[in-house]
Amino acid sequence: MLYEVELKFPLSDERRVLALLAELGATAGEPVEQSDHYFNHPSRDFRQTDEAFRIRSVGMANCVTYKGPKLDASTKMRREIEVPFADGAAAEQMAAIFLALGFRSVRKVRKNRTPWKLTWNGRLYDLALDRVPSVGTFLEIELIADETGRDEARQAILDLAQRLSLVHPERRSYLELVLSLDQETTPNGA
Repeated sequence: MLYEVELKFPLSDERRVLALLAELGATAGEPVEQSDHYFNHPSRDFRQTDEAFRIRSVGMANCVTYKGPKLDASTKMRREIEVPFADGAAAEQMAAIFLALGFRSVRKVRKNRTPWKLTWNGRLYDLALDRVPSVGTFLEIELIADETGRDEARQAILDLAQRLSLVHPERRSYLELVLSLDQETTPNGA
């Protein structure tokens, strides 16, 4: 079983962090726009169980992702299962299937993501510079680990964050951040 181990940090000084990444030898990929359509289970509330279920579209490519509950208090370590499916309009067809099965649409979250790769201290890190409208700009640091490597991966991420002088990680998902903004802007009783 594989686990996604990640932390994300809000960036107040994006240029400084990108300069540090360049010094360490990180390389940027092509920016992409991602659209994540989140769903809630028909008989349990993923907000209460700390799970996530979504359809992600990047260009024409689509995948469905399940994320299990967070497993520790310092990172966003969780089981992740991701399965690609047909391109293009299949995302809307898949959403229609989920809705027909009783899942409830929660919200779509869009972001602009620039992926980065970094080999540092013998590990290959997946990094993402994310710009989420109305929420802000973040750097995600991610490693994939098996059961026996989870603790080492967590420490490696914390070490890299310290090297980049990143503090105050944001453990909430982009969905949680967007929903909290929605609540702030929606008058009571609306």
